[in-house]
Amino acid sequence: MKTKNRITAILACLREDVAGIYVQKKLDELDEELSTQDWDNFVKEIKTMFSDKTKTADAKWRIKSFKQEKRNMANFMIEFEVLVIKADIDELYAIFLLKKNV
Repeated sequence: MKTKNRITAILACLREDVAGIYVQKKLDELDEELSTQDWDNFVKEIKTMFSDKTKTADAKWRIKSFKQEKRNMANFMIEFEVLVIKADIDELYAIFLLKKNV
């Protein structure tokens, strides 16, 4: 029961944004009476779900669909550069995406 309480406390802190989807799934699993959760497996799962690799993949997805639309060019370039850094992509590919998205 102590492990379940620790996991619930951590999940309570993650209820915002994208993590909220993961949290709801885990809370539903914990609500099942037959559910037993191992602390080490939970920590491993959290690290996998919210690692830098996940953030990099998310940034790559966002940069591919990032459009200037009605943004000021300077603001667009700043946001684009931040996504390029987060996605950790090379300059040539970034230039290709920039041409595509402007």
